[in-house]
Amino acid sequence: MRHTAGEAPSVVTHLDDSQLKTYRSRTFRLTNRLRLRSPRDALAFVEERGFVFFWTITGVDLPSLWTAVAGDRPVAEEHDDPGHVTWGWKDSLLSERRWYYGKLLRGKSTIASLQVAPLFYALSERVGDLDDYRLGYEDGHLSREATVVADVLLEHGPQHTVALRRLAHLSSDASKSRFDKAITDLQRGLWVVPIGVAEAGAWHYAFIYELLDRWLPQIARQARRIPRTQAQERLAGLYLDSVGAAVPKAWARLFGWKLEEVEKTLTVLKRARRAVLLDDGRWATSRLFVGQAAGTARRRP
Repeated sequence: MRHTAGEAPSVVTHLDDSQLKTYRSRTFRLTNRLRLRSPRDALAFVEERGFVFFWTITGVDLPSLWTAVAGDRPVAEEHDDPGHVTWGWKDSLLSERRWYYGKLLRGKSTIASLQVAPLFYALSERVGDLDDYRLGYEDGHLSREATVVADVLLEHGPQHTVALRRLAHLSSDASKSRFDKAITDLQRGLWVVPIGVAEAGAWHYAFIYELLDRWLPQIARQARRIPRTQAQERLAGLYLDSVGAAVPKAWARLFGWKLEEVEKTLTVLKRARRAVLLDDGRWATSRLFVGQAAGTARRRP
């Protein structure tokens, strides 16, 4: 971490692996006592953490709905595995507008509370118009296929995957990868979200998609009042409180921020006594060191 001119070097702290493991067992809900048992528990978990992945993602530390239900184990291939109750919870809550769900962080299935979703919107390219995805296309951030898919939703309203591909002229097998990339990019940019499930297609299971601003208009309204720096600080703090400790590059990879932005944000969190610099280059949440017995956290010059 670089220090700004005139700033005294930070006192750094040592963090034992066992200490971090114990912390994550709580925030990830890994112990049997803390496991989620119902959709109501799932909602409370997402609101507590701010945002989580639906599945565990290899190489990314972040709580997930799967591990909070099934424990710290790989996602089961067997469809009758008890952990897959998460599918039903997720599908039933989509149409209730109780949380945000979409392929957001790193293009992976992400769940965010409705209080936190505006922070992501505030950091997006959105300007708050239903058709501002066309600006994304003009700037080279969206493909022509993504624009066509969004145009279909704008004109025809919510559509399940099969109908959406047909109306966008992307129904052929050769078009599948282009459609999949288009629908993922539209979700990453917060233009489109899945809002339910239809019995359609070969598997009798297809997401229903809609424009985000038509489905959850309050997200855009709230985002207008959030400065970019404030959104970054709040999201960075939520991430740190979830994982306990991480290197700056972890924020950059997860959120797609420049490393300079991450370092500046962590400096703000340190000054607010929310982040602690560790002796191995990681940053830790100050919650790890609150109320500890003397000697548990060893501070080093």
